[in-house]
Amino acid sequence: MAEVTHMNGLESCFQRGNNSLKVPMSLFRNNCGRLIARVKENANVSTAGSFIVLQGGVEIPFNDTDICWPFRQESFFQWCFGVEEPGCYGALDLANGTSILFVPRLPAEYAIWEGKLHSLEDFRKRYGVDETYYTDEIAKILKLKQATLLLTLSGQNSDSGLQTKEAVFDGINQFKVDNKILYSEICECRVIKSLQEIEVLEYVIKISSDAHKSVMHTVKPGVAEFQAEAAFMHYVYSVGGCRHVSYTCICGSGHNASILHYGHAGAPNNKVINDGDMCLFDMGGNYCGYAADITCTFPANGKFTEDQKMIYNAVLAARDAVMNAAKPNVAWTDMHLIANKTMLASLKSGGLLVGDVDEMIKVGLNEIFQPHGLGHFMGLDVHDVGGYLPGHPERPSAPGLRKLRTGRILQAGMVLTIEPGCYFIDCLLDAAMKNPDQSKFIVADELKRFRGWGGVRIEDDVLITETGVKNLTDVPRTVEEIEKWMAARKN
Repeated sequence: MAEVTHMNGLESCFQRGNNSLKVPMSLFRNNCGRLIARVKENANVSTAGSFIVLQGGVEIPFNDTDICWPFRQESFFQWCFGVEEPGCYGALDLANGTSILFVPRLPAEYAIWEGKLHSLEDFRKRYGVDETYYTDEIAKILKLKQATLLLTLSGQNSDSGLQTKEAVFDGINQFKVDNKILYSEICECRVIKSLQEIEVLEYVIKISSDAHKSVMHTVKPGVAEFQAEAAFMHYVYSVGGCRHVSYTCICGSGHNASILHYGHAGAPNNKVINDGDMCLFDMGGNYCGYAADITCTFPANGKFTEDQKMIYNAVLAARDAVMNAAKPNVAWTDMHLIANKTMLASLKSGGLLVGDVDEMIKVGLNEIFQPHGLGHFMGLDVHDVGGYLPGHPERPSAPGLRKLRTGRILQAGMVLTIEPGCYFIDCLLDAAMKNPDQSKFIVADELKRFRGWGGVRIEDDVLITETGVKNLTDVPRTVEEIEKWMAARKN
């Protein structure tokens, strides 16, 4: 942890290496301020004696061994406190805005294996909180502060379906606890990024963009998919200070490019890339907890065939249509449909489809070629919270739209991915060819040569501004840009 002088004195910052971004702890303190202000507006909360209480992440053992998985902080706790250590709690006093950090009381032998035991004052200065205590003092301290109501976090993540981990500590039964109010309020705060958060996102997206460009210079026929993954991870860490990536890297080549979440344990990026393969690489670094999520698709040999160019340009046209249309007060569902219609129209122009595009949408042909949503919120989680909350549109049921991770109306300050795709997935194509309502639009003889071909996805990370979209991603995107960039490879 580095320290840097600001106008208001000495402030602790997160930084990895001298050339990486310095993230001031005021980012997290300001997040807490935004949350407190929002919760205080809730008519069901009395300010006096009310505290927000959050529990941080804990270390998770690797099965039954004495080693643990690499620790990553729980996202809500990271958003409020920016704390790197496991086993902590935090509290916010709604009455006066005081921030309190509770850290584990570690045994003396910790210093032998893990390093110096830091004092409570060390932690207070490091994380810029008002007060620090030990976790075995939580109930006592809250009693001394005359806490009467604790707002704890409980809610279901609309992407995973999993529940948040609600704060529990010895003595919590001495207080009135409400676990209904906080979740939607803190999620709403996380949906709209502060200027400080945007700066961190711009940094990690720029590092991830540069890493993708470096990988494009690395890849050629004969290279294994996992070597591309390794090159990306090395770049974001060694150059950008990103110890973690935000999700398992997807490095699909050839047919594997049609597997939406390729790279998992059963298909661990282990194919050797062939001449003629299209490579679909979906990878994003993670810095100070904040995520990037970028997909580049390109020919392994650096030169598009006519078929590859046709499919790629269909997806690029869909991406461009959304870039030109997205702005505050438009519905994300409408953006998805714009992307789908644009892509289907391009496939029709390319001779793969026939008929009326609107009729194709009605029978769900859009979901055959793009079986995922247009994109998602991004922030501390790569699929960030806030997609479906009370007071906002519910999940649609129509084909294609039902896969959307949010149906919200766009607002300035949102950060999302725009990621249209076109894939040739055997099980979906087989079903479509057996469905007379869908098969009548498909030119069967043309489709045959795309079987086993893979797919294309173009994914950019964007900020919704007051007037439109700012693309934070910086990679070659047109066919001409990609071919020019890859022609500069050193063989």
